[in-house]
Amino acid sequence: MHLSIIYVINKMTYLKAERLMLAKLMQSYADCKSLNTLEGSCKTRIPGVSFYRVSRGNGRQALLYQSGIIVMGQGHKEIHLGDKTVRYGPGDYLVLGVPLPLECEAFSENDLPILGLSINVNPTLLHKLVNQLADENYRGDTYSNSGSGLDIGIKSESINTVLDDTIKRLLMTLHDDAEAKILGPGIIEEIVFRVLTGENGHILFDLARHDGHYARIAKILNRMHQDYAEAITVEGLAEQAHMSISGFHRAFRQVTTETPLQYLKKVRLSKAKELIVTEGLKANDAAMQVGYISPSQFSREFKRHFNATPRSLLA
Repeated sequence: MHLSIIYVINKMTYLKAERLMLAKLMQSYADCKSLNTLEGSCKTRIPGVSFYRVSRGNGRQALLYQSGIIVMGQGHKEIHLGDKTVRYGPGDYLVLGVPLPLECEAFSENDLPILGLSINVNPTLLHKLVNQLADENYRGDTYSNSGSGLDIGIKSESINTVLDDTIKRLLMTLHDDAEAKILGPGIIEEIVFRVLTGENGHILFDLARHDGHYARIAKILNRMHQDYAEAITVEGLAEQAHMSISGFHRAFRQVTTETPLQYLKKVRLSKAKELIVTEGLKANDAAMQVGYISPSQFSREFKRHFNATPRSLLA
């Protein structure tokens, strides 16, 4: 057999084994923490790190993805944002620079649960690492899109060997609460560093540049997620971003594929759904809490967005 073919086969076998190890470690964590009935996500002992488990896949549905790094261990997902589709599964990680309303399909394999980790990127840590890389003359500008137009803040990439080893150490550390508390933050810092210096590191680099349009839009999105129930206008948002209305509108769509008002509506609907499902609020009460004045408008837009009525969620 040709040496190059042997190399490819050996590499594929190695990658498959590494992916299986990630799945085994995630399942081991679920066993250790009695999470085998979990349907959704839960926080771990490491701040900003959540564990995700669901028993089976689901059809295409509207979701609100938070910004951060998502690592898949078992099963795979397809996310749809405008006309863009991103697929990721075992051995892949996803980088989201900003929170995005999108549609997601989840697929289980061999009747096994879907398992994953999500890691929030702390802004203080991000700026610290970016500044340290700048001090070392790291070529972060090479990965930035700031000079050639904004990029949609979502990318999938295969986990390389070094990052894979770091993620495994994180999963092993999570098994022990004392180790998670003491060693976890250092491992998270290494993971963020590896992502920053990876193929899609420009997303995090651009996020750290205060004067860039991407960072300005990211700050506006964070504000919208905090103050979604308030009266928000495009004019007011543009002013806060220190941009013209037309420039703000254009940059906003480049990052999210949505207009500001479309994005705000999806955030409000997602928050309302959360209130209905997790707190058992009635539709009218949830509508008022997220900023809707008209209950009938809320019901129409909720059904159109989620393809379900608020009442059906409690059935």
